Amino acid sequence: MSYLLFSAGSALLCTFLLLVASPPTSHSDVRTDMEKLDALRRTIQKGRFSEAGSQTNWECELCEVGVTILKKTYGENKFQHEIVTIIGQTPLSSAEVCGLVVSDCSGPYDPTKFWKVTLPNTPKPPVTPPKPPKPGAPVSRVLFLSDVHVDLLYKPGANAYCGEYLCCRANSPAGKEGPKPAGKWGDYRYCDTPLWTLENLLQHLAQKQSEFDYAIWTGDIPPHNIWNQSRSDQLNALNIVSDMILKYLKIPIYPSLGNHESAPVNSFPPPFVSGKDSISWLYDALAETWTHWTPVSTKSNIERGAFYSVLVRPGLRLISINTNYCYNLNWWLLLNTTDPAGQLQWLTQQLQQAEDKGEKVHIIGHIPPGIDCLSAWSWNYYRIIDRYESTVAAQFFGHTHRDHFELFYDMKNRTRPTNIAYIGPSVTTYQYMNPGYRVYEIDGNYPESSMQVVNQQTYIMNLTEANLTDKPTWQLEYDTKEAYNMSSMTPADWDKFIQRLEKDTELFKTFYRYMYKSQRTDQPFTQKRRTAVICDLKTARSNDPSMCTLTPEVTWKDLQNYRTANRLC
Repeated sequence: MSYLLFSAGSALLCTFLLLVASPPTSHSDVRTDMEKLDALRRTIQKGRFSEAGSQTNWECELCEVGVTILKKTYGENKFQHEIVTIIGQTPLSSAEVCGLVVSDCSGPYDPTKFWKVTLPNTPKPPVTPPKPPKPGAPVSRVLFLSDVHVDLLYKPGANAYCGEYLCCRANSPAGKEGPKPAGKWGDYRYCDTPLWTLENLLQHLAQKQSEFDYAIWTGDIPPHNIWNQSRSDQLNALNIVSDMILKYLKIPIYPSLGNHESAPVNSFPPPFVSGKDSISWLYDALAETWTHWTPVSTKSNIERGAFYSVLVRPGLRLISINTNYCYNLNWWLLLNTTDPAGQLQWLTQQLQQAEDKGEKVHIIGHIPPGIDCLSAWSWNYYRIIDRYESTVAAQFFGHTHRDHFELFYDMKNRTRPTNIAYIGPSVTTYQYMNPGYRVYEIDGNYPESSMQVVNQQTYIMNLTEANLTDKPTWQLEYDTKEAYNMSSMTPADWDKFIQRLEKDTELFKTFYRYMYKSQRTDQPFTQKRRTAVICDLKTARSNDPSMCTLTPEVTWKDLQNYRTANRLC
């Protein structure tokens, strides 16, 4: 099955098109729907819209036709693909499914009001705004790794621009532009991380690991050949990378699960799904691997839902959540979107216990809550962070491959910044970025410590230089407080920084360069892009335009299209 880029609308719609690419020709009603579907697809791709709102209308109609086709074909044909199984079993109508997965579709199904996590009756304690630590206060240093995307079949010299979603392999075709040879240490184009590049990084980190108290590893191990992966492939990648990390790093490591670890990609059935479709094949393996670093007491929760809670040291708890239970491309959630695996209710209980004990909490996960999450999950998570803003000292995510953040504001009037989710850089170069990692400086281990991030440094490998000299070097890209002239890094400080980005063009260009790890040059500066980036920084709830500056020239649809412009279906 071929994969397409469908930047005109949601990647979810594109998936429908792919699934029905070969419909059963014996059913005339399905053929009629397919003809309509194809006409809608071509209209959207060519951008032939008579009015501003018509693109959304076409997308919603396209989505509903796609779901209808799947419902008609399910049970009458031997489709084994899990998406067809899910669409066939979901109790939702086509219109209801599209109301869930396409935020602009109006309909009878409102995902933001579908369910709510029950918060404890314990009143929220008075909020004391966090203050920067005193000069000379102890600092903990935390290593952050994410999105390694190791390609075990990477081949130097193979074509790096092959017309497929992953290149730099021996069997990569030449492509329309002819051969574009891949470098030894990686490539900026459609390629993932060579195993020897990851090993070089780990060797570099091993030499300085005495500087780190522990490490956070937020998932996405396999490469991007998502059309050709099996369960055994994913387990092999998990084992190889985990063994290599164990070989070089002797510090505590706290992992979370990425969306690429399953096969098919993004497929994470909730616990009620059993039999051959169960996700236990992966979670059992994770439980065995992760308990190299986490206590045995975490094993049962990992086996059930790939989330856990652990006391890092007295006064500091780390909670790893499985954000695949919020992901809008995890089709299993169409069977029941209500708090999959009871994870958010569990998170609330963990945070209440931490509050009762006077502990601070760091939350780690893969997918940031304001990006690619279903609205109901994202907005419930936002409520939880609002309630426990004095307990949750920091949040750390990956997934986007970029270097940025999401700011949380109070639920009452959305003006007071309450928390921040740091989104760290990827090890993979995919696409058009240097390999990178992050070091967080945390307010250290002493009485009354805020346990908040007080500074951070990002390190990169200059891939062009590494490939030219065959001498890879991991170097400091920037120190946050120094580069952005910040005296401290509380949520209020980051809110002021965003205000500076809105007014200072040169500062924004600096931030944007670091966002892509000092490499991406194919996206020229525009006010629309600036507005979109700033909107994302202020929006930790998915499908929520309330914090964005919208104008007739820069609409909510423009900002959504910016997010999904290069998404793989």
